[in-house]
Amino acid sequence: MCFERRARCIGYKLLILALLSIVANILLYFPNGETRYASEHHLGKYVECLHGILGGGLLVLLPAVVFIGLHNDDCCGCFGHEHCGKGCAMLSSVLAAVVGILGSGYCIIISALGLSHGPYCFTHLERNWIYPFTESSGGYLFEYNRWSECQEPQNIVQWNVTLFSILLVLGGIEFILCFIQIINGILGGLCGLCCRHEEV
Repeated sequence: MCFERRARCIGYKLLILALLSIVANILLYFPNGETRYASEHHLGKYVECLHGILGGGLLVLLPAVVFIGLHNDDCCGCFGHEHCGKGCAMLSSVLAAVVGILGSGYCIIISALGLSHGPYCFTHLERNWIYPFTESSGGYLFEYNRWSECQEPQNIVQWNVTLFSILLVLGGIEFILCFIQIINGILGGLCGLCCRHEEV
């Protein structure tokens, strides 16, 4: 059934995107590959939200596995009809897609907030660890001359902007794919059930 093939294709794409999200979120914890900022609690509050590991990662891995396994899943029949189980499996995949939408949505929101809020860093003006760009509401993204205000960790603005942007894009693609699977699952489920009724 073409609906199952489409779901499996979506599942493999989500699997890759979820793993990339986990890797990007882990990198956020270690600016420039250094571990001391995490151990000294000098990371921004949006870095510690696990949006790439939990949201765009684990909560998207679940539907990915469900979608990939759909070709083997017939729900052991459906309402006593042995052959319409595929339709039921496709309909049940909609619930998994909703979980993926929640996870990817969380990843999108936190990534956008992280970009808007800016990094947590040590500045030469305040001589303290602060959020120097919070009042700019994301305007600092285009004011490259201000990025040097963050002295430590080195290049933290570029590090955060790059990784939060990657997570934002990955979350957006995951969201779209899960939404497509909701439509695919509903159509596949209804067509599967209709085909069974026609056979009867």
